[in-house]
Amino acid sequence: MPDGSTPLPADDDAPLYAARRKVYPRAVRGHIRRIKWAVLILLLGIYYLVPWLRWDRGPGVPNQAVLADVQNARLFFFWIEIWPQEIYFLTGVLILGAIGLFAATSLFGRIWCGFTCPQTVWTDLFMWVERLIEGDRNARIRRDGAPPSAARTRLKLMKHAAWLLIAAATGGAWIMYFQDAPTVTRAIVTGRASAETYFFFALFTATTYVLAGFAREQVCTYMCPWPRFQGAMLDDDSLVVTYRAWRGEPRGKAKAMGVGDCVDCFACVHVCPTGIDIRDGQQMECIGCGLCVDACDDVMRKLKRPEGLIAFETLANLAASGAAAAPFPPGPARQQAGMAARRHMHLIRPRTIMYAAVLGAVLAVMLGAFLLRTTVSLAALAERAPPYVLLSDGSVRNAYTLKLIDKRREARRYTLAIDGLPGARLVVQDAETAADGRPVLVSVPDGVGAFRALVAVPPTEALPANTPIRLRLLDGEGRAVASADSAFLAPAP
Repeated sequence: MPDGSTPLPADDDAPLYAARRKVYPRAVRGHIRRIKWAVLILLLGIYYLVPWLRWDRGPGVPNQAVLADVQNARLFFFWIEIWPQEIYFLTGVLILGAIGLFAATSLFGRIWCGFTCPQTVWTDLFMWVERLIEGDRNARIRRDGAPPSAARTRLKLMKHAAWLLIAAATGGAWIMYFQDAPTVTRAIVTGRASAETYFFFALFTATTYVLAGFAREQVCTYMCPWPRFQGAMLDDDSLVVTYRAWRGEPRGKAKAMGVGDCVDCFACVHVCPTGIDIRDGQQMECIGCGLCVDACDDVMRKLKRPEGLIAFETLANLAASGAAAAPFPPGPARQQAGMAARRHMHLIRPRTIMYAAVLGAVLAVMLGAFLLRTTVSLAALAERAPPYVLLSDGSVRNAYTLKLIDKRREARRYTLAIDGLPGARLVVQDAETAADGRPVLVSVPDGVGAFRALVAVPPTEALPANTPIRLRLLDGEGRAVASADSAFLAPAP
């Protein structure tokens, strides 16, 4: 360079993006794997079977236990029916889920990612099918590295056919949460479903097939935002998958002297669904599935060494054990000192107390709102064109559009009263009149009834330009069950 300094090495040939390194996870057995299988079967069972559950709600109403009825704007969940005006309940459920996820992460690390995330569950299922058809890790590596053959093509076609069947069942089941399950299933199979139904069926099928069959760990590493901010919910007392380096280092052969328990067999790497080495410490790619725990424990049992070289552990215990074991050479004394320094996990701490308090507050608000929800409501919208009408006798008349919402299954009769305008005449078009002269409104069962109300004030009444009024809905015993506030407009005095 002109100034005599040493130039930096050129890096013009370095790629901007690294090519994907395909991961070949090996099958593993152990207590963590058994837990994951149980969770997978439970979650898939719920997902596929719930749309077929029936719940009798009476005639003319869907009998599917869980249904987002978009056509009729209803959300059914067993005995609960949510209207569009009550969408805040769904918002509350989502808030509860988010806070619950934050609390679970604070306590148990990435338990959602490792055990219950849909991407994890379906990828696990796809990988099980892959092993069943193509064999375990070594067999798949050898086959993919060998020249193309008829046997290889046949196995690949079988695998992808099985994946497509699972993906189609997944896409179809998702649609069943929005349409009656038996009806939409027959329509799809017989070719009578709507174009929209086939579009979303194909969309969800393709999404499942691509994400669980091909993208896999790429979804967790690059597409999902959760790994990038879940670290803010972790602290030193969160339970995470860790490698006890104080016990495993320095690595060496099983019979070597002066080495730790890690024999550098890479069993933990070979079973990892994201292909990382847990011995490198905490990493964003780690989903906390714990399969490396089972793999390492299996090796330790074969070597007749204590299990737990890789384990679910808090970072606080990891640091304390490392400090206590540091003065000792590798061996039983180091292990005893490290394990003796461990402490019980602190479940109750400021972070978890805060999450529990917020969770309890939101739950209390939602429960109170649900218990106090009304079955009848009334809305009044004043017509603005024109804002008022002067009648031939000098009276001033306003018109209002009324919306009567009744969430019960049978039609009911109500009378309508008005407050705030002494001497006003209240008439509802096309409605009968009760014995006391009040208009009668008949509700639409489990629906919304629309009415046009006319309010007229005789010329003998002095009126301001704007008078607040209240329309009250009365039941058969004269009790107000709902009300709506509005205003009566008149010419300026």
